[in-house]
Parts: sequence; structure tokens; C-alpha cells
Amino acid sequence: MNKNPDETQLFWNRVADDWDQQVGDDGDSNRILNSDPVLWQFAGDVSGATVLDAGCGTGYLSRKLNEKGAHVIGIDFSEEMLRIARSKAARIDFRIDSCSILRTVADKSIDIVISNYVLMDTPDLTETVQAFFRVLKPGGHAVVVFSHPCFPQEYATTTDSDVAVTYQWDFSYFQQQKCIEPPWGHFTSEFIWFHRPLSDYWKAFRETGFEVVDFEEPRISENRYHLAKNQKQLNTSKNRPISVAFKLKKRRQQNTLR
Repeated sequence: MNKNPDETQLFWNRVADDWDQQVGDDGDSNRILNSDPVLWQFAGDVSGATVLDAGCGTGYLSRKLNEKGAHVIGIDFSEEMLRIARSKAARIDFRIDSCSILRTVADKSIDIVISNYVLMDTPDLTETVQAFFRVLKPGGHAVVVFSHPCFPQEYATTTDSDVAVTYQWDFSYFQQQKCIEPPWGHFTSEFIWFHRPLSDYWKAFRETGFEVVDFEEPRISENRYHLAKNQKQLNTSKNRPISVAFKLKKRRQQNTLR
């Protein structure tokens, strides 16, 4: 896999305004309909907690965490993303930093790490998970949500009913690969992301020392059906696995025996 953080940093600087249009102040439709309810369930009560929004982008989630009473640190390696984030919430502690390093965040200083659709966009999965683990307090949690690697929407074809879906791969699912896709949504340039099989994520969590506390494949719940803009969007949210969500725990005492 090509691991070139400079390339991905340039990409996110270039598309910062597009991203702000995509997620807005409340998240895009996938977040609103499917994954944000799971994210908040996994995060629990954040009031008074020190929460790291790792890969905060233009800050919609940082602002919501702040409104719920969390002490928020938002980090992103894109200067343009943070320029927009700061313009919307100067009160929040936004920092230029890389998720794979977290040089501005002290060891064992964070109660909750939240990484919302970030891990599939970083070229350095192992280093990123290790950085999350380092900054968490013993007993702290990480909530990570990322695009479902088994069912990438870029390779999905639906019938007219939007219920039956087929996925056509042009490379091996088990092959780690940098992917470059045509513009979608509000994006005006090609989109860069990194494919890994789901087992690679699970192994990275386990080998770093995290305990998997919970796991979910977010989908719309019946009490949110009315938020779908049309039948096609509702069918997609009901029938297509778009993302995965993990709740991870840093044990208070690590077992050093092998």
C-alpha cells in the first residue's frame, strides 16, 4: 500500500470547502440516518469528559460534543479543514496534528477518543490505532466509525427497487490498496481512500491492546424513517451496510504475559 501522508494532506486541504458542504452542521444523510445514533450510544454521557475528535474535519461533531458538555480537542492534519472549523467555533481547542502521531496530545490525557469516518482515509492504520491507545486514560474508550470495507458503496449496483444490491470488485478484497474514485456528492475532485479487509482493523485493535466492547453495522431505526428525504434514501439506509462501528476499551491493567 502506498503510504504517503503528504498526498492525503494535500487532498484534504484541496477539498475542505467541498467537505464542509457535504457534512454541514449536522452531518450528511448517512450520519444522520444511520451512524450518528450508534456513535452517541457508544460514546455515552460525554458531559465533563475530555474527548478527542480525531480527524475532526470542519468540526460538526466537535461542535455537537461541545454542546453536550464535553471538553473537546479537535485535531486534523488539514489546515484548510481547521480554518473552517475555527471560523464556526473559535471556543473549541482545534489543533493541527496527525491521527497517526498525535504529537500535541499527552499520554493518558483523554477520556474518550472518537474517530468518525477517518480510519479508511488514513494510510497508517497501525500507527493511528497505537496513537489512540497512547493518549487514552486507562479505562478510557475509543469509538471508531468507518466505511464498511466489505461493502464499499463505490462498487455497489442496485436494482430499480434499491433493495437488491450487487458489489463488483476489480481487485482482491484481501488486498490492501489505495483507491482513487471519481468525484461524488459535493466533491469536485477525485477522492482518495484506503481499502483494508475488516480483519485488518480487528487485528490492529487487538494487537494494540484494545478490548472490543461492542460492534455494530449501523442502519436506520424505524423512529428515524421520517428523516429520509425520499424512498430511495430510506431503502438504502434499511438494506445496505454502509459502515461499521466499534467501541474499544483501554484496559486499566495491561496483561504483559504472552
